[in-house]
Amino acid sequence: MLLTDYFRSQRDATWDIALQCGVKYGTIRLPEEDAFELSSLSHLRAVTDRFCAAGITPLVLEPLPNKLHEHIKTGDSMRDASIETFITLMKNLREVGITTVCFNFMAHYGWTRTAFHLPERGGAEVTGFDLRDFKPDSHCLTHGQLWENYFYFITAVLPYAEEYGIRLALHPDDPPLDALGDTARIFTGLEAIRRAVRTIDSPNLGVTFCQACYYLMGENLEEAITELADKIFFIHFRNVCGKKSCFRETFHDNGEINMASVMKMYAENGIDVPIRVDHVPTMAGEHSRTPGYDAVGRMFAIGYLKGIMEGAAQYV
Repeated sequence: MLLTDYFRSQRDATWDIALQCGVKYGTIRLPEEDAFELSSLSHLRAVTDRFCAAGITPLVLEPLPNKLHEHIKTGDSMRDASIETFITLMKNLREVGITTVCFNFMAHYGWTRTAFHLPERGGAEVTGFDLRDFKPDSHCLTHGQLWENYFYFITAVLPYAEEYGIRLALHPDDPPLDALGDTARIFTGLEAIRRAVRTIDSPNLGVTFCQACYYLMGENLEEAITELADKIFFIHFRNVCGKKSCFRETFHDNGEINMASVMKMYAENGIDVPIRVDHVPTMAGEHSRTPGYDAVGRMFAIGYLKGIMEGAAQYV
């Protein structure tokens, strides 16, 4: 496994904490201001050079930038232009050494929470979701439309992903509900994931195995990991409590998933891909600006993940 962490493009405390914890590789988010041109190699290189100068080698892009991705998911009038920009971006990513793109197909809402300050162990705060508290907007998108938009996108970009050596890693829906309001969700179970990555046979199309999402789907994690082993390109190491319609994040050692057992399954199936901790608690003294992605909670999460990785190494 290649231990990474999730970084915004401008240096902040998460960079320093990860470096102090021994993280050498990055899952990076690109700048979202208008001045950053997604088709510009020089703009991309300026970002990746900043990471490399700090001692972090970028390996994964996450997410596919929203200014492109939303047009692609909804299939609006800017879809084709957005796909063309993404194809150029893939070529540039290869130039700077990034070989995996984590993308999703959650239209309109993205990953969704209804609470951001739920109490966890010792008064730490975590995010959560309760369908009873969700307030939908007026967006409407059917399952058929989403599937059509997904395959339109994949068919268009896969030949270039193969040419440039970019692995496309599909993240499941979070939460994995059939719909949010009148907006359908399609990647909510293993059968749909299977259809997404097996219908078109390509070594460059696989999944981001967000283990908490698969757990909330109700899937057996051991069976899902075994079935998808050749398609797991990236792992989100995350724990939760609850069910898909009502759940909360937890410390990585305080949820319902047996994290050591899951790591053992990755090792036994020969899965050797980038991995990162996901959705950490907000800790004492922090004033959260991005719940789930604050700085101090990463120290515990990264240390815990490193320990489990070392323990699982005996099975390799």
